[in-house]
Amino acid sequence: MKYYANTPKGIKCLLCRHYCDLSDGQTGICGVNKNEGGTLKNLVYGKVAALHTDPIEKKPLYHFLPGSSALSIGTVGCNLKCPFCQNWEISQVTEVPYQQKVTPTQLIHMAIDNHCQSIAYTYNEPTVFYPFARDVALEAKKHGIKNIFISNGMESPEVIEDMVNIIDAFNIDLKSFNHRFYKATLKGHLNSVLDTLRRIKEGGFWLEITTLVIPDENDSREELTAIARFIAKELGTDTPWHISAFYPQYKMIYKNRTPAQSLQRAYDIGKQQGLHHVYKGNVAEQGITRCPVCQKELVVRSGYFIITNAISQGRCPACNTKISGIWN
Repeated sequence: MKYYANTPKGIKCLLCRHYCDLSDGQTGICGVNKNEGGTLKNLVYGKVAALHTDPIEKKPLYHFLPGSSALSIGTVGCNLKCPFCQNWEISQVTEVPYQQKVTPTQLIHMAIDNHCQSIAYTYNEPTVFYPFARDVALEAKKHGIKNIFISNGMESPEVIEDMVNIIDAFNIDLKSFNHRFYKATLKGHLNSVLDTLRRIKEGGFWLEITTLVIPDENDSREELTAIARFIAKELGTDTPWHISAFYPQYKMIYKNRTPAQSLQRAYDIGKQQGLHHVYKGNVAEQGITRCPVCQKELVVRSGYFIITNAISQGRCPACNTKISGIWN
Protein backbone atom coordinates (compact mmCIF):
# COMPACT_ATOMS: atom_id res chain seq x y z
CA MET A 1 0.00 0.00 0.00
CA LYS A 2 0.97 3.66 -0.28
CA TYR A 3 1.41 4.89 3.28
CA TYR A 4 0.52 8.52 2.61
CA ALA A 5 -1.71 10.75 0.51
CA ASN A 6 -0.64 14.00 -1.11
CA THR A 7 -2.28 17.20 0.13
CA PRO A 8 -2.00 20.83 -1.01
CA LYS A 9 0.37 21.58 1.89
CA GLY A 10 2.29 18.32 2.04
CA ILE A 11 1.19 14.76 2.82
CA LYS A 12 -1.27 12.95 5.08
CA CYS A 13 0.07 9.87 6.88
CA LEU A 14 -2.30 6.90 6.45
CA LEU A 15 -0.77 4.54 9.00
CA CYS A 16 -3.04 5.33 11.93
CA ARG A 17 -6.26 7.06 12.92
CA HIS A 18 -4.54 10.34 13.71
CA TYR A 19 -4.06 10.91 9.97
CA CYS A 20 -1.33 13.45 10.65
CA ASP A 21 -1.01 16.24 8.08
CA LEU A 22 2.71 16.76 7.55
CA SER A 23 4.47 19.60 5.82
CA ASP A 24 7.96 18.95 4.45
CA GLY A 25 10.30 18.04 7.31
CA GLN A 26 7.49 17.50 9.83
CA THR A 27 7.10 14.33 11.90
CA GLY A 28 3.79 12.86 13.04
CA ILE A 29 2.45 12.36 16.57
CA CYS A 30 4.30 9.03 16.76
CA GLY A 31 7.62 10.79 16.22
CA VAL A 32 8.90 8.19 13.78
CA ASN A 33 7.12 8.91 10.47
CA LYS A 34 8.30 12.01 8.63
CA ASN A 35 7.55 13.94 5.47
CA GLU A 36 10.83 13.99 3.58
CA GLY A 37 10.54 15.70 0.24
CA GLY A 38 6.89 14.85 -0.24
CA THR A 39 7.11 11.17 0.71
CA LEU A 40 6.61 9.41 4.05
CA LYS A 41 9.83 8.12 5.55
CA ASN A 42 9.64 5.58 8.37
CA LEU A 43 12.55 6.65 10.57
CA VAL A 44 12.70 3.32 12.44
CA TYR A 45 12.67 1.02 9.41
CA GLY A 46 14.89 -1.94 10.32
CA LYS A 47 15.95 -0.32 13.61
CA VAL A 48 14.98 -2.86 16.24
CA ALA A 49 15.08 -1.67 19.85
CA ALA A 50 13.73 -4.90 21.39
CA LEU A 51 14.20 -8.45 20.12
CA HIS A 52 13.34 -11.59 22.08
CA THR A 53 11.97 -15.09 21.72
CA ASP A 54 8.83 -15.35 23.85
CA PRO A 55 6.16 -17.93 24.60
CA ILE A 56 3.08 -17.03 22.59
CA GLU A 57 1.16 -16.96 25.88
CA LYS A 58 3.14 -13.88 26.91
CA LYS A 59 1.57 -11.71 24.19
CA PRO A 60 -1.01 -12.75 25.52
CA LEU A 61 -2.53 -15.12 22.98
CA TYR A 62 -4.14 -18.22 24.47
CA HIS A 63 -6.04 -19.53 21.45
CA PHE A 64 -3.28 -19.19 18.86
CA LEU A 65 -0.65 -21.94 18.53
CA PRO A 66 -0.46 -22.64 22.30
CA GLY A 67 2.93 -23.73 23.55
CA SER A 68 4.75 -22.24 20.56
CA SER A 69 7.40 -19.52 20.48
CA ALA A 70 7.20 -16.12 18.82
CA LEU A 71 10.11 -13.98 17.70
CA SER A 72 9.07 -10.64 19.20
CA ILE A 73 10.32 -7.37 17.76
CA GLY A 74 9.77 -3.71 18.54
CA THR A 75 11.20 -0.35 17.59
CA VAL A 76 10.59 3.01 19.27
CA GLY A 77 7.65 5.39 19.12
CA CYS A 78 3.91 5.20 19.73
CA ASN A 79 0.73 6.98 18.64
CA LEU A 80 -0.72 7.05 22.18
CA LYS A 81 0.62 8.59 25.40
CA CYS A 82 -0.48 6.10 28.05
CA PRO A 83 0.84 7.21 31.46
CA PHE A 84 0.93 3.57 32.66
CA CYS A 85 2.94 2.12 29.74
CA GLN A 86 5.18 -0.75 30.84
CA ASN A 87 7.49 -0.25 27.84
CA TRP A 88 7.70 3.52 28.04
CA GLU A 89 11.51 3.49 27.66
CA ILE A 90 11.04 2.64 23.99
CA SER A 91 7.43 3.59 23.25
CA GLN A 92 7.66 7.18 24.50
CA VAL A 93 10.94 8.07 22.82
CA THR A 94 11.88 8.44 19.18
CA GLU A 95 15.58 7.59 19.31
CA VAL A 96 17.62 5.22 21.45
CA PRO A 97 21.32 4.42 21.10
CA TYR A 98 20.92 0.63 21.12
CA GLN A 99 18.73 0.19 18.06
CA GLN A 100 19.95 -2.74 15.96
CA LYS A 101 19.69 -2.41 12.17
CA VAL A 102 18.35 -5.68 10.80
CA THR A 103 16.77 -6.82 7.55
CA PRO A 104 13.57 -8.85 7.13
CA THR A 105 15.65 -11.80 5.88
CA GLN A 106 17.86 -11.71 8.98
CA LEU A 107 14.80 -11.76 11.24
CA ILE A 108 13.33 -14.74 9.40
CA HIS A 109 16.57 -16.64 9.85
CA MET A 110 16.45 -15.82 13.58
CA ALA A 111 12.89 -17.09 13.79
CA ILE A 112 13.80 -20.34 12.03
CA ASP A 113 16.94 -20.86 14.12
CA ASN A 114 14.90 -20.37 17.32
CA HIS A 115 12.04 -22.65 16.17
CA CYS A 116 9.52 -19.82 16.22
CA GLN A 117 6.18 -20.48 14.55
CA SER A 118 5.30 -16.79 14.48
CA ILE A 119 6.69 -13.28 14.56
CA ALA A 120 5.07 -10.84 16.98
CA TYR A 121 5.21 -7.10 16.32
CA THR A 122 5.03 -5.78 19.84
CA TYR A 123 6.65 -3.89 22.75
CA ASN A 124 5.92 -0.48 21.22
CA GLU A 125 2.98 0.22 18.90
CA PRO A 126 3.66 -1.76 15.71
CA THR A 127 1.36 0.39 13.56
CA VAL A 128 4.00 3.14 13.62
CA PHE A 129 6.52 0.78 12.03
CA TYR A 130 4.08 -1.00 9.73
CA PRO A 131 6.20 -0.41 6.58
CA PHE A 132 8.94 -2.53 8.19
CA ALA A 133 6.57 -5.02 9.83
CA ARG A 134 4.83 -5.58 6.50
CA ASP A 135 8.08 -6.44 4.74
CA VAL A 136 9.08 -8.81 7.53
CA ALA A 137 5.63 -10.43 7.49
CA LEU A 138 5.68 -11.00 3.74
CA GLU A 139 9.07 -12.67 4.03
CA ALA A 140 7.79 -14.77 6.96
CA LYS A 141 4.86 -15.98 4.86
CA LYS A 142 7.29 -17.51 2.37
CA HIS A 143 8.56 -19.77 5.15
CA GLY A 144 5.20 -20.69 6.68
CA ILE A 145 5.73 -18.40 9.69
CA LYS A 146 2.66 -16.59 10.99
CA ASN A 147 2.47 -12.93 11.98
CA ILE A 148 0.92 -11.31 15.06
CA PHE A 149 0.15 -7.68 15.92
CA ILE A 150 0.06 -6.67 19.60
CA SER A 151 -1.53 -3.28 19.28
CA ASN A 152 -3.51 -0.42 20.81
CA GLY A 153 -6.05 -0.59 17.99
CA MET A 154 -5.38 2.78 16.37
CA GLU A 155 -4.64 1.27 12.94
CA SER A 156 -6.20 3.10 10.02
CA PRO A 157 -8.85 1.28 7.96
CA GLU A 158 -6.40 1.44 5.03
CA VAL A 159 -3.78 -0.49 7.01
CA ILE A 160 -6.29 -3.06 8.27
CA GLU A 161 -7.42 -3.72 4.71
CA ASP A 162 -3.80 -4.10 3.62
CA MET A 163 -3.14 -6.62 6.42
CA VAL A 164 -5.48 -9.25 4.94
CA ASN A 165 -3.45 -12.39 4.12
CA ILE A 166 -0.39 -10.80 5.75
CA ILE A 167 -1.19 -10.59 9.49
CA ASP A 168 -2.78 -13.66 11.07
CA ALA A 169 -3.72 -12.61 14.60
CA PHE A 170 -4.13 -9.63 16.89
CA ASN A 171 -4.21 -8.93 20.57
CA ILE A 172 -5.74 -5.48 20.91
CA ASP A 173 -5.74 -3.41 24.09
CA LEU A 174 -9.22 -2.12 24.87
CA LYS A 175 -7.97 0.18 27.60
CA SER A 176 -11.26 1.75 28.66
CA PHE A 177 -14.84 2.33 27.61
CA ASN A 178 -14.71 6.01 28.49
CA HIS A 179 -14.37 8.50 25.64
CA ARG A 180 -12.94 11.19 27.91
CA PHE A 181 -10.28 8.84 29.33
CA TYR A 182 -9.14 7.87 25.84
CA LYS A 183 -8.98 11.48 24.66
CA ALA A 184 -7.62 13.28 27.72
CA THR A 185 -5.36 10.62 29.23
CA LEU A 186 -4.30 8.41 26.33
CA LYS A 187 -4.50 10.99 23.51
CA GLY A 188 -6.54 8.62 21.36
CA HIS A 189 -10.14 7.90 20.47
CA LEU A 190 -12.34 5.12 21.82
CA ASN A 191 -14.57 5.02 18.74
CA SER A 192 -11.52 4.50 16.54
CA VAL A 193 -10.44 1.48 18.58
CA LEU A 194 -13.96 0.03 18.58
CA ASP A 195 -14.13 0.43 14.81
CA THR A 196 -10.75 -1.27 14.46
CA LEU A 197 -11.97 -4.22 16.53
CA ARG A 198 -15.04 -4.60 14.33
CA ARG A 199 -12.93 -4.44 11.17
CA ILE A 200 -10.47 -7.02 12.47
CA LYS A 201 -13.29 -9.41 13.29
CA GLU A 202 -15.00 -8.83 9.96
CA GLY A 203 -11.66 -9.31 8.17
CA GLY A 204 -11.34 -12.87 9.44
CA PHE A 205 -8.23 -12.32 11.58
CA TRP A 206 -7.89 -14.16 14.88
CA LEU A 207 -8.57 -11.67 17.68
CA GLU A 208 -8.04 -11.57 21.44
CA ILE A 209 -8.63 -8.55 23.70
CA THR A 210 -6.67 -7.29 26.70
CA THR A 211 -7.86 -4.79 29.33
CA LEU A 212 -5.44 -3.57 31.99
CA VAL A 213 -7.63 -3.02 35.05
CA ILE A 214 -6.41 0.19 36.70
CA PRO A 215 -7.72 1.18 40.15
CA ASP A 216 -10.05 4.20 40.03
CA GLU A 217 -9.52 4.65 36.28
CA ASN A 218 -11.41 1.90 34.45
CA ASP A 219 -12.34 -0.61 37.16
CA SER A 220 -15.95 0.38 37.88
CA ARG A 221 -18.60 -2.28 37.46
CA GLU A 222 -20.33 -0.10 34.86
CA GLU A 223 -17.27 0.29 32.67
CA LEU A 224 -16.13 -3.33 32.89
CA THR A 225 -19.68 -4.41 32.04
CA ALA A 226 -19.68 -2.10 29.02
CA ILE A 227 -16.40 -3.60 27.78
CA ALA A 228 -17.56 -7.20 28.26
CA ARG A 229 -20.93 -6.46 26.66
CA PHE A 230 -19.26 -4.90 23.61
CA ILE A 231 -16.99 -7.92 23.16
CA ALA A 232 -19.88 -10.37 23.50
CA LYS A 233 -22.31 -8.54 21.21
CA GLU A 234 -20.00 -7.04 18.60
CA LEU A 235 -17.09 -9.48 18.46
CA GLY A 236 -18.64 -12.73 19.66
CA THR A 237 -18.76 -14.67 22.90
CA ASP A 238 -15.85 -16.88 21.78
CA THR A 239 -13.50 -13.88 21.67
CA PRO A 240 -10.97 -14.30 24.52
CA TRP A 241 -10.79 -11.43 27.01
CA HIS A 242 -7.59 -11.03 29.05
CA ILE A 243 -8.04 -8.91 32.17
CA SER A 244 -4.64 -7.95 33.53
CA ALA A 245 -3.57 -6.59 36.88
CA PHE A 246 -2.00 -3.13 36.92
CA TYR A 247 1.39 -2.55 38.55
CA PRO A 248 2.77 0.95 39.14
CA GLN A 249 4.63 2.08 36.01
CA TYR A 250 5.96 5.19 34.26
CA LYS A 251 3.80 8.19 35.29
CA MET A 252 1.44 6.13 37.46
CA ILE A 253 3.90 4.95 40.08
CA TYR A 254 1.72 6.64 42.70
CA LYS A 255 -1.12 4.16 42.16
CA ASN A 256 -1.57 0.86 43.96
CA ARG A 257 -1.58 -2.42 42.10
CA THR A 258 -4.93 -3.91 41.13
CA PRO A 259 -6.57 -5.72 44.08
CA ALA A 260 -7.36 -9.38 43.54
CA GLN A 261 -11.05 -8.71 44.15
CA SER A 262 -11.16 -6.17 41.29
CA LEU A 263 -9.73 -8.72 38.88
CA GLN A 264 -12.20 -11.32 40.12
CA ARG A 265 -15.06 -8.86 39.66
CA ALA A 266 -13.98 -8.25 36.07
CA TYR A 267 -13.77 -12.01 35.49
CA ASP A 268 -17.26 -12.54 36.90
CA ILE A 269 -18.64 -9.70 34.78
CA GLY A 270 -17.15 -11.22 31.65
CA LYS A 271 -18.81 -14.53 32.43
CA GLN A 272 -22.13 -12.85 33.25
CA GLN A 273 -22.07 -11.17 29.84
CA GLY A 274 -21.70 -14.56 28.20
CA LEU A 275 -17.99 -14.60 27.34
CA HIS A 276 -16.72 -18.17 27.10
CA HIS A 277 -13.03 -17.44 27.61
CA VAL A 278 -11.95 -14.93 30.26
CA TYR A 279 -8.39 -14.99 31.60
CA LYS A 280 -6.63 -13.19 34.44
CA GLY A 281 -3.19 -11.80 33.67
CA ASN A 282 -0.20 -10.58 35.70
CA VAL A 283 -1.24 -12.77 38.62
CA ALA A 284 -0.08 -16.14 39.94
CA GLU A 285 -3.03 -18.13 38.71
CA GLN A 286 -3.43 -20.90 36.17
CA GLY A 287 -4.90 -19.85 32.85
CA ILE A 288 -7.32 -22.62 31.97
CA THR A 289 -9.18 -22.91 28.68
CA ARG A 290 -12.40 -24.84 29.22
CA CYS A 291 -14.88 -26.25 26.76
CA PRO A 292 -17.80 -23.78 26.71
CA VAL A 293 -20.27 -26.67 26.53
CA CYS A 294 -19.09 -29.41 28.91
CA GLN A 295 -16.53 -27.31 30.88
CA LYS A 296 -13.77 -29.89 30.47
CA GLU A 297 -10.31 -28.45 31.14
CA LEU A 298 -8.65 -28.38 27.73
CA VAL A 299 -5.52 -26.24 28.07
CA VAL A 300 -3.92 -25.74 31.48
CA ARG A 301 -1.18 -23.13 31.81
CA SER A 302 1.27 -22.29 34.54
CA GLY A 303 2.45 -18.77 33.89
CA TYR A 304 3.41 -18.66 30.23
CA PHE A 305 3.87 -22.39 29.88
CA ILE A 306 1.50 -25.19 28.86
CA ILE A 307 0.98 -28.00 31.37
CA THR A 308 -1.60 -29.94 29.37
CA ASN A 309 -3.30 -29.42 26.01
CA ALA A 310 -6.17 -31.81 25.38
CA ILE A 311 -7.60 -30.07 22.29
CA SER A 312 -7.73 -32.52 19.40
CA GLN A 313 -8.09 -31.18 15.85
CA GLY A 314 -9.55 -27.98 17.27
CA ARG A 315 -12.25 -29.80 19.24
CA CYS A 316 -13.05 -30.83 22.79
CA PRO A 317 -12.21 -34.56 23.12
CA ALA A 318 -15.11 -35.07 25.55
CA CYS A 319 -18.07 -33.58 23.64
CA ASN A 320 -16.58 -32.76 20.20
CA THR A 321 -17.40 -29.04 20.50
CA LYS A 322 -15.32 -26.90 18.15
CA ILE A 323 -13.07 -24.60 20.19
CA SER A 324 -12.46 -21.22 18.58
CA GLY A 325 -8.83 -20.49 17.84
CA ILE A 326 -5.84 -21.39 15.67
CA TRP A 327 -4.48 -24.60 17.13
CA ASN A 328 -1.90 -25.77 14.58
